[in-house]
Amino acid sequence: MSAWPDPVELYGAEYTRDPYPLYAELRARGPVHRVRFPSGVCAWLVTGYEAAQQALTDPRLGKHHSRGNAAWRARASIMPEPQHSQLQVHLLHQDPPRHTEMRRLITDAFAPQRVAALRPRFQERADALLDALPEGGRVDLVEAFAAHFPFQVLADVIGLPEEFAARFDRDWGKVVQPVGPEDPGRPVYEARLRGLQRYIADLVAAKRRQPGDDLLSRLVAARDDGRLGPEELDSMVFQLLVAGQEPVTNQITTALVALLRHPERLAELAADPELLPRAVEELLRYDSAFELTTWRFFAEGSELHGTRIPAGDSVIVSLCAANRDPERFADADALDFDRSPNPHLAFGHGIHFCPGAALARIELQIALGTLLRRLPDLKPAAPDEELRWIPAVLARGVDRLPVDYGRRGGCPVTHGPVAAC
Repeated sequence: MSAWPDPVELYGAEYTRDPYPLYAELRARGPVHRVRFPSGVCAWLVTGYEAAQQALTDPRLGKHHSRGNAAWRARASIMPEPQHSQLQVHLLHQDPPRHTEMRRLITDAFAPQRVAALRPRFQERADALLDALPEGGRVDLVEAFAAHFPFQVLADVIGLPEEFAARFDRDWGKVVQPVGPEDPGRPVYEARLRGLQRYIADLVAAKRRQPGDDLLSRLVAARDDGRLGPEELDSMVFQLLVAGQEPVTNQITTALVALLRHPERLAELAADPELLPRAVEELLRYDSAFELTTWRFFAEGSELHGTRIPAGDSVIVSLCAANRDPERFADADALDFDRSPNPHLAFGHGIHFCPGAALARIELQIALGTLLRRLPDLKPAAPDEELRWIPAVLARGVDRLPVDYGRRGGCPVTHGPVAAC
């Protein structure tokens, strides 16, 4: 007989569509729960706000995959070699002091003042995408906008050459959706990994031949002078290209779904663009694209909020469950643009707080402001139950978002911190 409780299954169509009822049930039971993911791996899930904050700053919990025990590695560490060794030593899987040294190499590129100065360029990108839409009708906002805008912004910020931006296959982003060794989709998954790895090798070689004053060139220089190992360089480029844009694509979709489900909030925001900064914070809290954190591990068996966790078992924090905790947020299931303060955990907490948070906030403000200004009659073009939520384990978002928008507005020029006509 097992000494552990039966795990709660964190998968299935109903859970993927709306995990919040389950999270509410788990929070009511306690802060830590044994769960199982589609791969079969079991983990310990932290659900409440206070418990999440503590876990995210607990020095006993490390991120490096070497801490995982044999049971975890058998099912969770399923990216094949050589890609696992070469692409999985980025910041999300590092501990101090190495994490501190590596993070220092990228923070300047994502500093709030620097990304704010690029805001006019980002606005041009957003308007150009909407200029390409028909004057009126129906469109999939993922394919037409959300899948492209964050990548174009990322390319500007990290110094991705135009020819490499054109070569990037968005399908490569699916490598963060693990496919088990026995899954019939495994060959396609491995082909994506090989394609992405070849792309990264070509990009590094190009930046070495023609360095510029940009983040990618500085990372290549750090590899060449010994501050980064070859696997660390490839992993950081991998993290930038995938984690640097796909979550923003997903967050645009979760925000739009929330607004379309709450037409009174959509109308409120469309009528008052000055609400955008507060609205973005509330939309991040209400339904975060980063649903769960990546793995953490205790080096030895330890207590976590009254639950004994074996050494090397994975501990995961539910950011979405924490952000709907009624102990921290009044009327937590309501979408309230007047919520203040709003200390959500959508970007994490502690030393692994998302370094691109300032950039993501600007992208979301521009994306939503531009869409609501230029597509003033935005309405869903398909029933809510037909939305297809992505099957990623840690993330939330929809892969298609069909909308009707009446007639496209024609005000592509903006000024100031908030888009306005």
